[in-house]
Amino acid sequence: MISRARISVAAAATATALALTAGVTLTGAQAQTQNQAQGPKGAWSAAWAASPQRPSTGFKPNWSEAGFDRQTLRQVVRVTEGGTRARIRLSNAYGASPLRIESATVARTKKGAAVEEGSVRRLTFGGGKRAATIPAGGRLASDAAGLKLDAFESVTVTLHLSGTTGPATFHSQAFATSYRADGDHTGDTGAGAFGESTESWYYLTGVDVGGARPAARDGVVLFGDSITDGFASSTDRDRRWSDALAERLAEAGDQRPVLNAGIGGNMVLNDSAWYGEKGVGRFTRDALDLPGVGTVVVLEGVNDIGFSETDKPTYKPAPTVSVRQLINGHRKLIRAAHAKGLKAVGATLLPLGGSDHYGPHAAKVSDEFNTWVRTSGEYDAYVDFDKALADPADPERIAPAYDSGDHLHPNDAGYRAMARAVELEEL
Repeated sequence: MISRARISVAAAATATALALTAGVTLTGAQAQTQNQAQGPKGAWSAAWAASPQRPSTGFKPNWSEAGFDRQTLRQVVRVTEGGTRARIRLSNAYGASPLRIESATVARTKKGAAVEEGSVRRLTFGGGKRAATIPAGGRLASDAAGLKLDAFESVTVTLHLSGTTGPATFHSQAFATSYRADGDHTGDTGAGAFGESTESWYYLTGVDVGGARPAARDGVVLFGDSITDGFASSTDRDRRWSDALAERLAEAGDQRPVLNAGIGGNMVLNDSAWYGEKGVGRFTRDALDLPGVGTVVVLEGVNDIGFSETDKPTYKPAPTVSVRQLINGHRKLIRAAHAKGLKAVGATLLPLGGSDHYGPHAAKVSDEFNTWVRTSGEYDAYVDFDKALADPADPERIAPAYDSGDHLHPNDAGYRAMARAVELEEL
C-alpha cells in the first residue's frame, strides 16, 4: 500500500490567504493552494460538500432552469466535522451572467426551514462586505463566521438573491429539502415565509469549519455517480453511504470529515447534459481541491458501461465503452490524486443484474473491471462492494435486503453495508 504523500505549499500560503480574505474568486491551482496551505490558525476543513451541475430538468421538479428573482433560498446540510467558525463556498460555474448575493446567513437548524434562535450569523464576503457578486463561471468563499458546530449537526444556509439570476448552477439530487421565499428572509428564524420546496441544492458547494483542532489532511472524499450521491436513500434522513461511513468512523473513535462528490448519472469518460461533466474532467475541482482532504475513494463506471444497454434518451451520449477505456480513465484519476498528494482507494462496481443497465456487454466489462481493481495494485487500496452487496443465490444481483427495487441502487440498509465493507485502516 502506498503511504499518503504530503504537498508542500508554504511558499504560496501567504498570498492565497490574503486573496481569500479579500474575497477574490480563486480557481484551479490557486484554489487548491488556498484550501490546503493555511497554517493551524487559519486552516479550513471541508465539513460538507456537493458537486455543481449545469441547469437541467432532472427526475424531480427543480428551480435550476428558471433560476431566482428577488427571492430567498434556504438550504439545509449536515456537517461531518465540527469547529468554532464556519464559512460557505458558492459556485456560479454554469451561470451565464454574474450572480449577485445580496445577503447571506448561516445558522444551526431547528426543523425543516426553521433555525435555532440566537444562532443566526450574518455572513460577509471580501473582508466584511455584506453583498458579493460572483462572475459567470466563478466561485467564492465567504469570510469566517463565529458559529460553533458539532460533527453531525445540521446547518442552514440562507441566501438572498436580489436580482434575476437566470439559470442556476445546482446539485440535482440532494435527497434533502431546500426552501424558497419571496423577498429577503435571511434573518428569519421561523419557517413561515418559506412556502416552496424542492430536493436540490443551488449555488452552495461547501461548508468548511475551523478552529476546533490543528490542521490535518485526514478528510475522506467519496467520488462517483448516483450510488455515491445516495440515490434512493431516505430524503432528509442523511442515509447516503457517505453519511454511514462518517458515522462508522466516529463510532470507531476516528471521527473525521467525509465528503460526498457524487453526481447521479455521472460517467468517467463522457460529459452529459443531465449528469455533469465527465469524471476525469471534474475530479480535481470536486474532490481533490476540497480543503483538508487526504484520501479519495472512487466508485464510478457503471454508467459508462450501462448506458449503452438502454435506449432512454437521458442516457446520451451512450458509446460502447471497453474495459481498457474504463481502466485508462481510472488511471487518470489515480495519477491526479497522487499528484495532489492524496491516497487513492478504488472500489469494485456493485452487482447490476436485473437493472436497466444490465446486458451482455455491461456484465462482461463489469467483471473484467472488478478483477482489475482487485488484482492490479494500481489503486493504493480497494473496497469490494461487488462482493459485499451481492446476493449469495445470484451474485450478478444485489441482495434483496440491500436492493432499493431497481436492482441498481442500494436502499438505506445497502448504503450501511457499503460503509461496513470499508477497512477503516485503509483510509
